[in-house]
Amino acid sequence: MNKLLIIGAGGHGKVVADTAEACGYWDIAFLDKIWPERTENGRWEIIAKPIQLDVKMFCAVGQNDIRARIFEEYNLNDSPVLIHPSAILSSTVKIGPGVLVVAGSVVNADTSIGQGTILNTASSVDHDCMIGDFVHISPGAHLAGGVRVGDRTWIGIGAVVREGIQIGKDVIVAAGAAVINDIEDGGRVAGVPAR
Repeated sequence: MNKLLIIGAGGHGKVVADTAEACGYWDIAFLDKIWPERTENGRWEIIAKPIQLDVKMFCAVGQNDIRARIFEEYNLNDSPVLIHPSAILSSTVKIGPGVLVVAGSVVNADTSIGQGTILNTASSVDHDCMIGDFVHISPGAHLAGGVRVGDRTWIGIGAVVREGIQIGKDVIVAAGAAVINDIEDGGRVAGVPAR
């Protein structure tokens, strides 16, 4: 089956559609009720409700907590994993359902990636990392080896995380931050070093 219904027709949805197309999906449409006046996102159709119930679905909402809710609402436990062909992943990486790995990303040995997680453009995750559910690793962010990232955490564009760091749940790491200390659940950090 080469059909895919993408939930969320924003800009991130276009990235998901491009990645899905590179993965061999040729019949792609968006499901989105937020913009009733729009009928297309890029060159792909937007529909208001699913017409075909047996089609594979993928959540393309960038905001972590909303993505987690949609994952539950639409029961996306069998959502496909979308890995762009230019991404490089070790054969020992473990990946949950509904994960997106965008162009130019690298994931090294014995890393675990939870469901609904986004590894965005040219991000890198080194060996032995554990990435929770519904995490967003933004473009150009880099995690050294042995990093732990809790559920629904957002690592901002260009951020770097030192080896062995523990980052809690629902954390926001600002763009360009350099994380050299552990961060507790719900933390907000920015700067070099991140505070």
